[in-house]
Amino acid sequence: MNIEAIRTYCLGKKGTSESFPFDEDILVFKVLDKMFALISLKKWESGQAAINLKADPDYSERLRAQYSNIRPGYHMSKKHWNTLYLHEGQLALELITHLIDHSYDMVVKGMTKKMRDNLNNL
Repeated sequence: MNIEAIRTYCLGKKGTSESFPFDEDILVFKVLDKMFALISLKKWESGQAAINLKADPDYSERLRAQYSNIRPGYHMSKKHWNTLYLHEGQLALELITHLIDHSYDMVVKGMTKKMRDNLNNL
């Protein structure tokens, strides 16, 4: 899955925006201003493709045990974020999109009722 496909997939989710809140290197996808995916453009361009995604802690542990290229979130909470290293081996497209969906759903689940109502009304 290339970066444009990931970008298109993320932006297709309801209430999603993209920005560079940290610097011009880190592309961040947010749902109603809450981060659910981060990509380093410099690393991607250098052949070190990776994406940080939020995940349920128990599910994270299972994923990390099953896939060597899913590791604790780089520069993120190791409990709540995973980094998927896409350059080290192939993760199925279905798994990548599932984990993007899971990250988005985790963020939405953590929102206030008012925020979720606003999202549903978009």
